[in-house]
Amino acid sequence: MNALLTAPSASAFDAVPAPAAMGTAASALIPIENFFESSAFSGAIISPDGRRLAVRVALPGQRVRLAVLELASMQVKVVAFFSDADVNAFRWVNDQRLVFDLADRQLAQGALRYGPGLYAVNADGSNYRQLVTRTDSRQNKRAILMLPWNTFLVESIGDQQSDDVFVSQPEFTRPGDINDLALLRLNTRTGIATTIAQPPGTRNWLFDKQGQLRIAQVRNGAQEEIHYRDGNDAPWRTLARFDAYGESRDAFIPAFFAPDGTLYVHARQGRDKLALYRYDLDKKRIDDAPLAASPDFDVQAEMLGGTGRLLGLRYETDAQTTLWFDEKMQAMQKQVNALLPMSINSLSTGWRSATPYILVRSVSDTLPIQYHLFNSETGSLSVLGSARPAIVPSQMANKELRHYKARDGLDIPAWLTLPRGAAKMRPMVVLVHGGPWVRGSWNWTAESQFLASRGYVVLEPEYRGSTGYGQHHFKAGWKQWGLKMQDDIADGARWAIAEGIADPRRICIAGASYGGYATLMGLVNDPELYRCGIDWVGVTDIELLQNGSWGGYSDVSEHYRQYGMPVLIGDAVKDAAQFKATSPLQQAARITQPLLLAYGSADQRVPLPHGRKFYDAVRKSNAQVEWVEYATEGHGWALPATRYDFWSRVEKFLLKHIATP
Repeated sequence: MNALLTAPSASAFDAVPAPAAMGTAASALIPIENFFESSAFSGAIISPDGRRLAVRVALPGQRVRLAVLELASMQVKVVAFFSDADVNAFRWVNDQRLVFDLADRQLAQGALRYGPGLYAVNADGSNYRQLVTRTDSRQNKRAILMLPWNTFLVESIGDQQSDDVFVSQPEFTRPGDINDLALLRLNTRTGIATTIAQPPGTRNWLFDKQGQLRIAQVRNGAQEEIHYRDGNDAPWRTLARFDAYGESRDAFIPAFFAPDGTLYVHARQGRDKLALYRYDLDKKRIDDAPLAASPDFDVQAEMLGGTGRLLGLRYETDAQTTLWFDEKMQAMQKQVNALLPMSINSLSTGWRSATPYILVRSVSDTLPIQYHLFNSETGSLSVLGSARPAIVPSQMANKELRHYKARDGLDIPAWLTLPRGAAKMRPMVVLVHGGPWVRGSWNWTAESQFLASRGYVVLEPEYRGSTGYGQHHFKAGWKQWGLKMQDDIADGARWAIAEGIADPRRICIAGASYGGYATLMGLVNDPELYRCGIDWVGVTDIELLQNGSWGGYSDVSEHYRQYGMPVLIGDAVKDAAQFKATSPLQQAARITQPLLLAYGSADQRVPLPHGRKFYDAVRKSNAQVEWVEYATEGHGWALPATRYDFWSRVEKFLLKHIATP
């Protein structure tokens, strides 16, 4: 392991503690807090001119602040710090000015009483201005001069030479549902905003590199429409129209405008894997050959630009991949990789950088996100900070992508994390990702590394329905909750047994959200395979997910209920029998294995009744059920104290049920 990864030199950010040294006792367990503490150093962004770096920094027990590092002098200045809130999202407006909003890391979802607001400040801390209120304070005279609380920053990077940003103003009918969505251009010095004209029903935008709105993605019933205009005063014209959730050969997703004005889109073009293509705006046609593609993974690329041209692309395959078109950036990538050979290293430059400074973001299966500064003139590399400085990479477990066959022959990728020095026939946790329409990656994750540190093999199947592996793999999961999707997970556990990796008597299934649902259905369908289960914030009844009844309010949108669920999950009327057969609530009496259930009282994605009603049903016939309800927590654990408590319970639960033969 490169010394820079295990023993960083002094950093300009003295507030960031150095990684903890390894304990003297070889058997000493790494504290739970090391895995699940909040990030100490995060979100580093280099300025457009390449002269400064902005980053969120947090001391233990203190609020998250926004700091700026002058790269030439390596001098740090805190430019935003609040006693009652934490700096959250931020970005450079131009070379001198930053915009940011707030969150409150000391409160869980159910206790929040304020919006994120929006603020701007110069890199030297001057010209601070609040632009958006955090409450609906109509009686406050100062608030009248600001935009209302439901104003949010739009992630659109233009030429970064003005003081303007784009913000949206959604009009909510209820959480998850938007009646109208306005777009405004906001001057961060004056606070003056102007409304931008757009087609009715617009839900997303794409801007060119001059900061002009060019693409509007419109929702029209079950249809998705792509509208385009040549400039601010040009009329809108429709480029494409296709099903929002169904399969359409002509469907595409606008990706970005290159600096020369070329539009690039993500599309399949009759192929299984998503790729990046050039779109001919005059002919309304996608090129035949892709600019970036992979035979094994969907490609969804972000543009890497600078000095007015397309420098490269960054996208995910098995891990993050960078494709440089620029020879100088290719050479610098090789230099950095030689200095940091054990990690994936992502290089970032200022949009109009005239300096030798390159921001390097490094990550691996054993390394949490770490930032370095590379000087292209001297070839030197210096440490800036780490998201979790207490984690020592040499103590972490390796993670690799493996493949196995499902019972119907479908290839299933799976992430396998083996404890260090792991022998054969270890106890195993089958960790099922949520979504379910998401995917994993080769990076450091707290959950799998914590379990591996306690001696458990961790298997994370990319069951059918997971995204990123092509349309065939994704579509094979449609309407397969509790059926073939569930079989894929069980087939992965049996594969690990056959490979001699897992002890067949010591396998536990676990997961959150959809992963919690799969945990419960795994205990129902394969009681001989799983000795125990851990479900947190898991769906317990598909019909409830679809109709949102039982007194628990869900933020799942009506549009998704009406158009998405019937395609992806099933129709409440036509598939009623299937829903009943694949409902953990309806099948609760069949679960006899030890079970740990954890839910948040303020969860709006999977409301508390999912957990409460299932707990009441399952404990009638199962005395080995543990229940914990976290007051004010939502769909996941926002508070470090909650994370520490929950994973302590997980540790004790697994120790009791599968740690020993």
